[in-house]
Amino acid sequence: MDASKELDTRGLNCPLPILKAKKALADMVSGEILKVISTDPGSMRDFQAFARQTGNELVSQATNANEFVHVLRRR
Repeated sequence: MDASKELDTRGLNCPLPILKAKKALADMVSGEILKVISTDPGSMRDFQAFARQTGNELVSQATNANEFVHVLRRR
């Protein structure tokens, strides 16, 4: 799946990855894909809650070494 936009939030802790994702999604059109890369372990549950609260679809989450990759589809 190709992301329309990729956001690198490595080194940032909660709530910054969520805030940056929210801003990026606001600039996207419905159906576009946002990929967020984070090093904050708490981002796994944070992005799940963010998707539930905003109506954006959390397409996938993955852990690669010490990085967490979140893929969201804009509502």
